[in-house]
Amino acid sequence: MPLADVDRLDAERAQPRIVALHFALTKLRSCVSFMNSGAHPDDEVSSMLAALGFRDGLDISYACANRGEGGQNDIGTESLAALGTLRTAEMEEAARVLDLRLYWLSQTADDSIFDFGFSKSGEETLEHWQYQRTLHRFVSIVRQEKPDILCPTFLDIPGQHGHHRAMTALAHEVMDVAADASYSCDSLDPWQISKLYLPAWGGGGTAYDDEEPPPPATLLIQSDAHDSVTGWTWENIGQQSRRFHQTQAMGRWVESGTERNWPLHLARSRLAEPDTSIFSGLASTLGQLAEQITDSPRTQEALQATHLSIEACLEAFPDFRTIAQQASQALVHLRAAMKLCPDQHRKNMMHRLERKQNQLSTVIRLALGIRVHTHLNGSTASSLSPDFWQPGEQHPYSLEIDSRESEALGNCQVQATLRTEAPWSVMTDTLVLDSSAEPSNAYPDTWLPDQPASPCVQIDVSFNGVDSSTLQSLDSTPVVLPAVRASLSPAQILVNTALPLTSQVLSIASRIPDKARAQLNAPSRWQVAEHEDGLQIDYPENLEDGLYELPLSLDALAASQVRTIAYPHVSSRVLSTPAIVRIRALNIKLPDVRIAYAGGGNDDVASWLSAMGLPVKILTETDLEDASSLARALATVDTLVIGLFAYRSRPQLSSLSKTINLWVEQGGHLLTLYHRPWDNWDPELIPPRRLEIGQPSLRYRVTNQNAAVSHLQPEHPLLNTPNRIGPADWVDWKKERGLYFAKSWDDAYTPLLSMADPGEEPHTGALLSADIGQGRHIHTSLILHHQLDQLVPGSFRLMANLVS
Repeated sequence: MPLADVDRLDAERAQPRIVALHFALTKLRSCVSFMNSGAHPDDEVSSMLAALGFRDGLDISYACANRGEGGQNDIGTESLAALGTLRTAEMEEAARVLDLRLYWLSQTADDSIFDFGFSKSGEETLEHWQYQRTLHRFVSIVRQEKPDILCPTFLDIPGQHGHHRAMTALAHEVMDVAADASYSCDSLDPWQISKLYLPAWGGGGTAYDDEEPPPPATLLIQSDAHDSVTGWTWENIGQQSRRFHQTQAMGRWVESGTERNWPLHLARSRLAEPDTSIFSGLASTLGQLAEQITDSPRTQEALQATHLSIEACLEAFPDFRTIAQQASQALVHLRAAMKLCPDQHRKNMMHRLERKQNQLSTVIRLALGIRVHTHLNGSTASSLSPDFWQPGEQHPYSLEIDSRESEALGNCQVQATLRTEAPWSVMTDTLVLDSSAEPSNAYPDTWLPDQPASPCVQIDVSFNGVDSSTLQSLDSTPVVLPAVRASLSPAQILVNTALPLTSQVLSIASRIPDKARAQLNAPSRWQVAEHEDGLQIDYPENLEDGLYELPLSLDALAASQVRTIAYPHVSSRVLSTPAIVRIRALNIKLPDVRIAYAGGGNDDVASWLSAMGLPVKILTETDLEDASSLARALATVDTLVIGLFAYRSRPQLSSLSKTINLWVEQGGHLLTLYHRPWDNWDPELIPPRRLEIGQPSLRYRVTNQNAAVSHLQPEHPLLNTPNRIGPADWVDWKKERGLYFAKSWDDAYTPLLSMADPGEEPHTGALLSADIGQGRHIHTSLILHHQLDQLVPGSFRLMANLVS
């Protein structure tokens, strides 16, 4: 949307021209390309990439398997495809900081290459992802990017995440298959990767637990030194990138002297020369590349001249005028080399020369002090934020061009225009979106920092008779909404058939077309009538338990529902899905309890408890102000539920743990949901009795959502009252059973469940119960919040028991 003045000022302050030019110049130093590969957004080795890109001048890229849909979310309630959309946006912003070329193996929200949850096996992962499709996508990316070097982030060894293992195993295979002319892939020419490195560091920590040592280091990439202009270490720059992975709580201050270096192990090489540096055996500069063109002296001469002009550019810093002059001369020589390049060398050379052309054009624009800003002036149709566009909508726009410094030099002309491709067009200073436009792609498979998507700004510069052109994103990227859409609330409904059936009002907001008639395709004997807020659903008597899906249409056209993703640290996104109301009818016996819920903003458990028919009081900041306030709030309830990560996201809960535990001793019932060790969970102080959460999570989780569950205490009240929990309640679980199971606990606690992944010893720390004085504490690491969101029947019945 149109940026506020303070936002523009912050954006400008974040990247001073001198820093942008300095980093743009470093990209001219080398024509070698380095691809890092990983499974998830945030797997990239940011500080190593910062050093390779901004110090050594390599073209750096990242091939990422999936969008991290199965990961955690520290800033909101987005999950699955909505989380994938948000993490895609985060990854793009992280890549922008590093000038990193970004590729995704997954291309759509329903792609088989999906973050289905934690895995302990590379083979299992590739079975989920579909091996042939995953290999095909990886080969396609390599053939597009043409990296000289490939380096996965993790090792393929036991104790490591199966997704990581799969991508590392594929890296070995891709090195051969991408070069195989008999392997057909998207009409792309074969490409030979020259070197494959593996990390020579361990992958242990809070989540993983490598069972084998890393291979010996053959090379060290230093990232603890300082950049000469900014004073930042490469580790600092890496963390400036990682801070955009906010859903994963990343970005940390690295104290001076604690920066990491990155040891690499050369696993495979197509080169004969000993590997003493990242550049060994490769033509690292255009001058060295020229030495390989022995059959074309004129091409050699042009490349050598380009190299000398680039060296002059680098030496001239920070003399802006000289840099612009030398970069212009380099561009002239480079274009001559591109024109003269013999056919037999074009495959190995042209992508390098084309990137240098773009990099030189960027240097020229920055050295000349040319700045362009876009202004979209108002909205004609959309009632949402002006970031979001309705098909057929149009906005007047203007371009603010500051070229005074370049004009003062003479022999310089600047022109900026809006560059569009269908469904976008320009008509007399107005940006127009075609009425047939499809919604914006929430899962773009490529993001290149110098090639923004349409619409964008094209800046054409003519300096000293040399023409150059660069592309720049709009100050605010427009997002296309579906032409027929509505917001449904609630989009997921629980009907407790153990209670008298009541009418359900379905709110239909943001209806486009705004006067369209709404209809639900409901089962027979259901009654759906118009209501002032949308539609009213009346269920038939004797409603059968089951899952019902009711599509929404507007004027007989299938409608979409949109999930807008808008956070300050990323550009706005929209996830468009069919507008379908999902209704779970389920017989749930309820306890006679009053519940207080202290959530951390990472789950919707309180809403589901209310939907079941239970009275729920949400604890406010006032309730948690001090011990007296909390004691008054707890005096009115029987059960207190502490939501996901709440001890960390609401730290006052930690300071009030004595008050909570005293309330338990006096007869209160405390239920704590899944927490991690670093969520302010002190095993001695937070729970009423000692309870230690296990880590790394790989050792204390069950990733198989269908893993057999044994009841260790079959007659325990929590497994029988008010609902008798049986085998059917463990069916159709999603993603996994649970994680961060309890590792050890006081004798007061009784483990109630046992479960295990195939070939592993059973875990008994998934559900613990302890009688504490006159009260009780229950702790569970089952991912009940996720099962509730997925309308899994057993999760509701079990939750009713846990709060009883």
